[in-house]
Amino acid sequence: MSISQDLRTHVAYDIRGSYPHHLSSKSYEKRASPISKFFVMKKEYDFSQSVKNPYIKKLKKQVTIRLEEDVVDYFKALAEETGISYQSLINLYLQDCVKSQRKPSLDWVSNV
Repeated sequence: MSISQDLRTHVAYDIRGSYPHHLSSKSYEKRASPISKFFVMKKEYDFSQSVKNPYIKKLKKQVTIRLEEDVVDYFKALAEETGISYQSLINLYLQDCVKSQRKPSLDWVSNV
């Protein structure tokens, strides 16, 4: 058997839904997860009684921001002390600013 024929045989399960020659249906069933034997996907589901995710407001939004190196170094050092990731620490600090309505000092702007 050539390499290409062997590859076609291995892919045959995906394409035709049959088992490759080296894998009988019994050995496949032994390896299948126990959950897959009990869970059968329905063709359609009724979502008319569904409820919106109550935690949707707590989800985080991924953003790209540019921070000065000393700021990142500060939060990374703090992360090592606390065991909390530096990204989470930055988020916690910004949340604290929002809750306390703290505004940044803009003195440096007037010096320009």
